[in-house]
Amino acid sequence: MPFLTISFPAIDPVAISIGPFAIRWYALAYIGGIVLGWIYARVLIRSEKLWGGPAPIAPVQLDDFILWVTLGIILGGRTGYVLFYNPGFFIQNPVAIFKLWEGGMSFHGGFLGCVAAVMLFALKNNISILSLGDITTAVAPMGIFFGRLANFIKGELWGREADASVPWRMIFPDDPLHLFRHPSQLYEAALEGVLLFTVLAIMVRMGAFKRPGLILGSFIAIYGLARITSEFFREPDPQLGFLWGGLTMGMLLSVPMIIAGAILIVMAWRRKVPDPMQKSIQGRP
Repeated sequence: MPFLTISFPAIDPVAISIGPFAIRWYALAYIGGIVLGWIYARVLIRSEKLWGGPAPIAPVQLDDFILWVTLGIILGGRTGYVLFYNPGFFIQNPVAIFKLWEGGMSFHGGFLGCVAAVMLFALKNNISILSLGDITTAVAPMGIFFGRLANFIKGELWGREADASVPWRMIFPDDPLHLFRHPSQLYEAALEGVLLFTVLAIMVRMGAFKRPGLILGSFIAIYGLARITSEFFREPDPQLGFLWGGLTMGMLLSVPMIIAGAILIVMAWRRKVPDPMQKSIQGRP
């Protein structure tokens, strides 16, 4: 093996096994991301300083929302994978749609499912859709980070071939070609997880929640840019390959996100930030 390589850490995809029951890292990634996101969201909504007053959602409402958004992510993610990435296979094998433990989730589908959950829950509870979207997307990179680590542990969604100038290149055990590849899952964990979370956290501390839709729009746009960047190092899904002009499905699905995110950012920036002193004066008898 050439010197400039790193051996793939062969981690058992099953984290815990009790008799016939097995808990996989894939499932733990989703659970961990949702739980940590819920904890962080509770911290955010309890800080009136971040909102310029009381948050638009109460902690008890957030607790109820967790179930809604979890279902949205799972149902949307699976539906998106079936429709965007492998419709032919699932038409011939419809039962496989329900075999979530075998993998196959689409971020873009999960995001649309999350959007549906936000809109339905906000309308049902008379909450600002944009503000609830801000809270949700402020914590979302945590789940994305763990999800990409799970992709790496499972040895799926690996990168394109890498030459000796990439010291961290590696051979993935399930790669039939046994090529040295970019660990693109880790690139995505860094860009879509760590970097995106950091940028949004700084924006939150600078008062972005006071402009409803600003965090939501920034998340959508930055994720789209990060995903397109990562796609230059990620091997396309074998059933799809490269599309027009060397583009990938991940790139094509991310372009509308960048456009939609930019529109939300402009709309949010044009809104006048509420003056807490004026609100205090208006609230006096």
